[in-house]
Amino acid sequence: MAMLQGKERAAYVQNMFDRIAARYDLMNRVMTFGQDQRWRRFVIRQTQLPTGGSLLDLATGTGDIAFAALHADPSARVIGADFSVGMMLVGQKRPNGSVVRWSGADALNLPFPSDSFDAVTAGYLMRNVIDIPRAFAEQMRVLKPGGRLVLLDTAPPPDNLLRPFILLYLKYGIPTLGRLISGNPDAYQYLPESTQKFKTPEELAALMRAAGFVDVAYKTFMFGTTAVHWGAKPR
Repeated sequence: MAMLQGKERAAYVQNMFDRIAARYDLMNRVMTFGQDQRWRRFVIRQTQLPTGGSLLDLATGTGDIAFAALHADPSARVIGADFSVGMMLVGQKRPNGSVVRWSGADALNLPFPSDSFDAVTAGYLMRNVIDIPRAFAEQMRVLKPGGRLVLLDTAPPPDNLLRPFILLYLKYGIPTLGRLISGNPDAYQYLPESTQKFKTPEELAALMRAAGFVDVAYKTFMFGTTAVHWGAKPR
């Protein structure tokens, strides 16, 4: 996986998520010690979505963020978009799965009109796209003026006393859990690799600002290994 680039990497990631779809939610709960749901609720609060507003959840997977948005406001109009059909099929079978509008979509070429959404969210998308500036440009395009982008993703372990223990968990703990729970240890070797090679929270914030987003900020969780970023499209 480390050697793959461009379209080959995108195809690998798409196939990987299709393979782990059935146990994806359980694996997330175990891997994050149940904290991932709290992070998603924080994401929804940061969208500042107006009552009955429109939200596009990219890399929606099985719909965790989309469902969190509907829980916060049942009148919200929520589209969950992903390039993994297998993940969305699992999401459709969840309670209220028919309330979310599901869409197969490439984050680099979104099939939505410009200025369409009050908010765009994405969970664990930016670590996987092959062109971050292009993804930001598409997110900017589909947002309404003043609309907010909120991102949840992993971050490289910060350089502190906990770093050696976090690296051990990434290298051995997560692949072991992946083998036991999902039966796909290779998929959960990709996660630590992509996390360590991803942008730091400040680097990702700088890329958001370079893409034109304003009022950019972020908050880190789980000893600095997870970050939520947010920013707005200029009015």
